[in-house]
Amino acid sequence: MYRRSARWCCGSYRKPEWTVSEHERRAAWRHCALTLCTLLLACTSNPTFPPAAPTSGKRPQPPERSFPTSDIAKTDIDIVAEAHLKESLASARLLMEKLYRRNPREWRKGNDSSRDAAVARAFDARSGFRFAELGQARGGDAIMLALKPEYAGDRVFAFGVGLASMIFLAYNEKTQFYLTDTFDPQKLYNSARNIEIAAWKLANARDARGEPLLLSNEIAGDARNLSFEREFGKMIAYQDVMAQIAAQRTNRIIRRVVQTLATAVFLPI
Repeated sequence: MYRRSARWCCGSYRKPEWTVSEHERRAAWRHCALTLCTLLLACTSNPTFPPAAPTSGKRPQPPERSFPTSDIAKTDIDIVAEAHLKESLASARLLMEKLYRRNPREWRKGNDSSRDAAVARAFDARSGFRFAELGQARGGDAIMLALKPEYAGDRVFAFGVGLASMIFLAYNEKTQFYLTDTFDPQKLYNSARNIEIAAWKLANARDARGEPLLLSNEIAGDARNLSFEREFGKMIAYQDVMAQIAAQRTNRIIRRVVQTLATAVFLPI
């Protein structure tokens, strides 16, 4: 506790003096040191990727969130960014699982024992979405590789890695954010446009016979299965909202880009 002492001198009141004991000084230094260590440890922690979103398309109610020590080093925007990134990566993982179910031949082209093993390897946080069979390609490069007619590898693996890493790169290859982190609204905006391009290319990529390179949405008569489009739409919305939040925080203007999807190229992130 801080204490003040007032003294009377020659019949006049002397201004109170604030004094701090050695014990209080040491306690304050320990608190500052603990906060600094927490921040440094948090900023160097390894990324972790979430499980897939529910296949029903409905998100469960969020659990009650405790207050971890690391939150001392976070702003509200950091926590919002973590939530947006988590939901986006969960949708990307769900899309990869759904693509494997519609294209079961693809995982057999790789060295994985099952489609679940392929998804788990793609979303192993230690990889950073870098894989030798893809030539270390990430983002749009991996998606373009997946949709080349002559590509003989696992197209779903390449597409899933490309889509998820595109989001990961927009958040500076981190999944936890702290006071020292900044967000580039242009990167986030570009990633939203890239997801739109990826969805269009997935739906329209054909081989020499005119057959889809990867089956996704299904339209048979009056039956329409647009579950892929719904997940793509969620990811686009998360990125666009986060871009607006980041722009307001940094007071930066987002350069809008209008592209024709049929001829669009992926924007840099």
